[in-house]
Amino acid sequence: MEQRMVDVIIPVYKPDERFRLLLQKLQEQTFAVHKVILVNTEEELWERYLSQGDNQKFLAGLRLPLEIFHVPAEEFDHGGTRRLAVERSDAPCFVCMTQDAVPADKHLIEALVRPIWEGGASASYARQLPREGCSIIERYTRSFNYPEEDLIKTKEDLPRLGIKTFFCSNACAAYARADYEALGGFEAHTIFNEDMIYGARAILSGRRVAYASGARVVHSHNYTGAEQYRRNFDLAVSQAQHPEIFGLVRSESEGLRLVKQTAGYLLTIGRPWLIVNLIWQSGWKYLGYRAGKRYRRMNQKQILRRTMNPGYWKQHWKRRE
Repeated sequence: MEQRMVDVIIPVYKPDERFRLLLQKLQEQTFAVHKVILVNTEEELWERYLSQGDNQKFLAGLRLPLEIFHVPAEEFDHGGTRRLAVERSDAPCFVCMTQDAVPADKHLIEALVRPIWEGGASASYARQLPREGCSIIERYTRSFNYPEEDLIKTKEDLPRLGIKTFFCSNACAAYARADYEALGGFEAHTIFNEDMIYGARAILSGRRVAYASGARVVHSHNYTGAEQYRRNFDLAVSQAQHPEIFGLVRSESEGLRLVKQTAGYLLTIGRPWLIVNLIWQSGWKYLGYRAGKRYRRMNQKQILRRTMNPGYWKQHWKRRE
């Protein structure tokens, strides 16, 4: 087998123009992708996508080899679904992406896998740049979480970096298959954070996780307050379910640091009135996070009102029956 073969895995749900642009950019990479594995939620929605415009013609004309399989919405799982996709790849290195993360240039794959092949990292994640129309606060958050400097993280960085030592993002991240299999792969059933849970296990086992700032994708969101609440609720649930990892470090201090630095940035650029919006958003995040940490005290109806992933909970409760 070619030792530098790379497959790309993309979960798909109601694809739009960014998905089309993503595939187009992938076929223009300086390092050729061996295969793109699409794991689509709801086959009927995919058929609808193919029937619109020239989408079917576009996909047929791609030089990228595509493999697609479908999962019902009630069976989608952030960790388990990606595990299924990885099983369809035999490449020694694979890349996980989301359908709305668009390569910023033709060097994405090349730059992303370099820390694995040349630096011995177990995983490597890309820099995320703000989309056009991104809010000022979210634009700053991108730069806070994804700076210009490369970083190789090990267990020794825990006292200095805290929870960011474990950070990895499947919006765009590459994985060394040998280490992936040795560590047991992505969590088979998880509501969120399958990438960070894997990153933590890699770090705690003595391996390295790389941040490749030269590997760049355009990816950001302008979440509403309610969306921030639900997202952070799910994030906190995943942390509460894995105290062996997240009990070692605290998330709150990093969140507070982001709020303080963002407020300082807004003052520096002469937009102090946006601090009100920052406090509003941060309040929703914190409330969602606190609620997620206490999810075991809630009944099913209370949880379903707060989550972004109701399908996960239906699986979760079914497993416990």
